[in-house]
Amino acid sequence: MADVNTASAAFLATIPSPDQGVWHIGPVPIRAYALCIIAGIIVAIWLGERRWVNRGGTKGTVIDVAVFAVPFGLVGGRLYHVITDNQLYFGEGKNPLNALKIWDGGLGIWGAIALGAVGALIACRRRGIPLPAMADALAPGIVIAQAIGRLGNYFNQELYGAHTDLPWGLEIYQRYNPTNPDDFLNGIAIGHVPLPDSPVHPTFLYELIWNLGVALLVIWADKKFRLGHGRAFALYVAGYTAGRFWIEMMRTDTANHILGLRVNVWTALLMFVAAIAYFVLAAKRGPREAPETLWSKDVPREDADSASAEGASETAETHAEVAAAPDTVRDSAADKATEDPKPDAEK
Repeated sequence: MADVNTASAAFLATIPSPDQGVWHIGPVPIRAYALCIIAGIIVAIWLGERRWVNRGGTKGTVIDVAVFAVPFGLVGGRLYHVITDNQLYFGEGKNPLNALKIWDGGLGIWGAIALGAVGALIACRRRGIPLPAMADALAPGIVIAQAIGRLGNYFNQELYGAHTDLPWGLEIYQRYNPTNPDDFLNGIAIGHVPLPDSPVHPTFLYELIWNLGVALLVIWADKKFRLGHGRAFALYVAGYTAGRFWIEMMRTDTANHILGLRVNVWTALLMFVAAIAYFVLAAKRGPREAPETLWSKDVPREDADSASAEGASETAETHAEVAAAPDTVRDSAADKATEDPKPDAEK
């Protein structure tokens, strides 16, 4: 009985892994990793659309941008993974065609952001809107999407750290695939037989929590300081890479190294420095972009004028309320207007 109680206590003090990450409906595989990626994209578009409209942009623009950015991003993410882990796909005994199997996992966020930005640039130019402003609107949603995507790593039982005795250690199990013994990704854990290093640091969870914190930071800073010209996006990159730097060094999965450090550690460091530099330099470009510059060129001008009139009406109503208020209230409102003369589109 004591052994049973000890085993139960040990189990409750750790995080169990799912038995599998792939289910089949007939011949069709349903992959948790893919579902998490899709869910993340939906959340990013939804939040990005709200933020874009609040800034004065045309409703529906974010969806149009996503039509270009998402496919470009998926291709870029896969390209980065294949290039940095090319030994998995090329060389003696390897099948280069496996590089096309994006459903088997393997997406690099650096490539996804880089090539996704190219797709977004194409869409923004077609709409006649500035890419930096769009990037600012999308930034929190992107990092939340990354957090949701990390749940896919949990289901795939991958990208974890070394052995740990901490209460939140992750239990990892042997998975079996009767059709292909070497294919653990599509296997099922039978009997919950632990792997030798189990339990391990759930680095996917560390990054998930960190990413949500970065999203809150960007939303707060953007609203308080009215960041523009790509500075909110730069803050997201700096915040994300700061966390990725130390989390990456905890991971134990196979990776290429440069001067003793994993490739992604170097990439995180370089991107952090670049993001901080951009954040500082872009401040010289002045206040946040004017709302009228965010209106899509293919939208009838009368619609834009109508939106501007509505905004002017709201401003006039606010001024009327202040004028009718007691002197102490008017003085407080005047002080606030002096501190921030531009209306906050985020509020």
